[in-house]
Amino acid sequence: MITCPMGPRLPILHGVVALLFLAATTPARSADSAADLAARGLEECEAGRGSTDRTVRQQHFQSGQTLGEKAVQLDDNLADAHFAIVCNMGELMRLDGESIRSLLELRRLFAELDRTLQLDPNHAKAMATKGILLCRLPRLVGGDAPAGERMLRRVVAEDPTAINSRLMLAKQCASRGEHAEARAFADSALQIARAEGRADAIAEAQTMLAQLGPAH
Repeated sequence: MITCPMGPRLPILHGVVALLFLAATTPARSADSAADLAARGLEECEAGRGSTDRTVRQQHFQSGQTLGEKAVQLDDNLADAHFAIVCNMGELMRLDGESIRSLLELRRLFAELDRTLQLDPNHAKAMATKGILLCRLPRLVGGDAPAGERMLRRVVAEDPTAINSRLMLAKQCASRGEHAEARAFADSALQIARAEGRADAIAEAQTMLAQLGPAH
């Protein structure tokens, strides 16, 4: 029987043994933490907001909501985990325009929002979202425009990047004929949206400014 010489195979054999030893002694990568999942969920929400393609937006928001739900399963006391659900779920609900498609979804959205603020009463983005919802919704389903506007004015005083809060305040002011203040809010929202590359907010601010007309 002819056998192959072992000499040339020894380095290969040593390499295989070393790899097996490394695999056995290196700890497995730990699963994503709730904070990691929540952060990724919020990133998906922002990515969806930055896209102009409906399908792409929907995919980002659906992925973000799933990540938020997984984060909540790991840690129900993490405010950002609940807000990751709020952010993506809210965007999915208004994907095709401002409409109330499901009261059940709306109740769940408010529940997640209230849980976020229960855990972190100063959560600026949660306050902004709740303020916008209170302004946008009719009283029959929980709306309260004066309370929402007060909340949004607090948000913009504390958060120089709150685009959607400024856009909603612009709408509220315009509805009362306060066009100068409405224009100021819309213009500041436009500048922030351009700086952050928010295509959806840029379009909304430009539309609003066009409707308000030139300053007198």
